[in-house]
Parts: sequence; C-alpha cells; structure tokens
Amino acid sequence: MKKAVVIIPTYNERENIQTIVPALQKVFKGIKDWDLHILVVDDTSPDKTYEVVAEIAQKQKNVHLLQNKKKAGLGGAYLKGMAKAFGPLQADLIFEFDADFSHDPDKLPEFLAQIESGADFVIGSRYIKGGGIPADWGLHRKFFSVVGNMVISTVLTNFSIRDWTSGYRAITKEVYEAVYPLITEERFMGYTFQIGFLNNAVRKGFKVAEVPFVFVDRTIGESKLGAEYIKNTLLYIFKVRLNDILQNRIFKFAFVGGLGTVVQLLTLSLLRLVIPDFKILIVTSFMVATLMSIEAAIISNFVLNNLWTFADRKLKASEIPAKFLAFNAASAGSILIQLVINTLGELWIGLHDIFTLPIVKITVDTGLLFAVTGIFIGLFWNFFAYTTFIWKKKK
Repeated sequence: MKKAVVIIPTYNERENIQTIVPALQKVFKGIKDWDLHILVVDDTSPDKTYEVVAEIAQKQKNVHLLQNKKKAGLGGAYLKGMAKAFGPLQADLIFEFDADFSHDPDKLPEFLAQIESGADFVIGSRYIKGGGIPADWGLHRKFFSVVGNMVISTVLTNFSIRDWTSGYRAITKEVYEAVYPLITEERFMGYTFQIGFLNNAVRKGFKVAEVPFVFVDRTIGESKLGAEYIKNTLLYIFKVRLNDILQNRIFKFAFVGGLGTVVQLLTLSLLRLVIPDFKILIVTSFMVATLMSIEAAIISNFVLNNLWTFADRKLKASEIPAKFLAFNAASAGSILIQLVINTLGELWIGLHDIFTLPIVKITVDTGLLFAVTGIFIGLFWNFFAYTTFIWKKKK
C-alpha cells in the first residue's frame, strides 16, 4: 500500500488545526489503497499551535509534528516537511495543504485519482472549469490573483497551467528528488516557493495535472499574504526569463555575432583610414579592408562561440587549429555574401557619406550600410554551419 502525507505548515493556527485534522481524518476513512498521514510543520507559533498538535498526535498515530526552532517561512516549512515525509515517514506522495480550510479536504480523492492515472504533480486549480475564488474578495485581490497568474504564464511562456500560485498540491517522491537540488540553489522568498517549485518540475518534464476546487477565504486567523509576495513573485519570474534568454544558444550566437559586427565595422573604419585608396582591375582598397575586417570578426566569433555559445561542446586544445580552419571555411559563405553585396553596392550605388555621428565623430557612409546588410544575411548561414560542422553535438 502506498503512503501519502498531508503537510500542513502552521503559524498561529491553534484554532484551525483543531478542526482541520478531524475533517481530514474523515476524508481518509473513505479512501482505499492509500495509507494517509498528517504532518504539521509548526514555526514555533506564539499561540502554541504545536502543543495542540502534540496532544492530537499522542492519540492519533497517523498525525505527526515537526517543530521548527525558528520561523522558516512557507518554503522552508514545506521543504522540512517534505524531507521528513519522504525520509523517515517513507511517503510516496505528499500534499501541500493549508490549515485554514482554504483547501477543500473532500478533493483529496480527485488528486489521488490523477496520480494513479499517471500524473506526477497535481494542482488544485481555481481557474479551470469547476474551480473558483471567493465572490466577496475585493476587486484588488481578484485583480492580483487573476492577472497575476496571467502575468506568470506570459513571462514564463507556459499557458498549459492555469493556476501557478495555488498552494493546494500533490507531489510525488520522484518530483521532489529531481527538484530539491534545484530548489536549494535558488533563494525563494515566502510564497514564491510555490511558483519556483512548480516551474522547476515543469522544466524537468514531469506530467502536471489540475483538479478544480473553490478557494475559501479563512474565517479564523490572519492571512500571511502581503505586498511582499507580489514584489518577490515579479522578481522571480523576470529573473527566470532573463536567465533563460542569457542561456539560450540562439541569443548567445546573436550576441557574439553582434559583437563580431562591431569588431568588423570598427576594423573596417580604421583600415580605410590607414590603407591608401587604390584600384587594380576589380580589386580596390575597400575590398581589401573588407576582407581584413571580416577575418578580425571571424577570430572574435570563433573564440567567443567556443567559450560561451557552445560551452557545452567546447573544443579540446588539440581540435582548435583544424576547427578554426573549418570555421573559416564555414564562414566562406558569409564572406562571399558580404563581398558580393559590398562590390555590387560600390559599383551600382557608389561610396559616399551619409552622416557623421556627433559624439564619436565617425562618418557613416554607404560602404558601412553595404557591410551591415551582408553581415545580417550571412548570420543565418553561419548558425547552421557552426552547429552542423564545427560544434556538432557529441554523441
């Protein structure tokens, strides 16, 4: 028989805990094939909630108490509870559950049904058919809840999950073991833990299901949710998205290519100042400067792509000479494109000044515009060539 542990974090929940435990025990009696337990994780509540739980635990063997010596917050309480549940208590599944009756105990069988059907992570959702939020919530609270979930979905670019902020959840041991190392590396503030844990589970490829439930506002005690939650949530999701962008290979390639463009244009401008004008048949000083500036950009791109863009496929020292030659060969298509555009531009349109940048005193002319056009067209070829021939995925 599999074991499931309902984890209830508490802080000043003395009155609520006396009624929520019997309500859960009543639901437990109707569930077969699962050994169900309750684990209360108390942050040494000033109202001595832990004393009430300790008394209950003496009479009901499936009730357990874990008391924190200092306040750990929601995330800290759940992580400590999960460690005990999946460790000494040998649970296969845990529930995240509020002590204040915000979460409907009667929904537990539906969560278990989803787990038995193959889900790894089940969310009690207020924003799917059958779910809901309190009708008497103030407009500002409804706005923050509904719009907040939309913002999270948009920033994280995941619209398959409708309720990112729900605290009513069922999580398997497999999910915990995969996500815990990632969670301990991140610093979560309060309720942001819920979003972070779910986001990491999704990224690990676990199957997430949602069960509808109607959220009920607490009638006893005070809500711990405040303005800090909104601030910390926004900081977290934008930090995640920024990190995703910075770690994205296409972004890295584009950034390195953009830097190479700067290197090329600066080199081209400097060389045109030092190389005297000449023309031998079809070879001009502008063409020579173009070739030399392209090679300067190639060297910059090769070094940065190897160290950053393709860091996971970084070349060995012995591979670099041959790969650099191959890199030059792969870049030949881009060079050809730029030469054709620059040459045709010079022949058909001509080289003439357009304007001068006032601060740096650099003159922009048609030659630079030809170069920029060729560079951007060549980037498409470069990405294909580099990923296919130079830094191809290792088996």
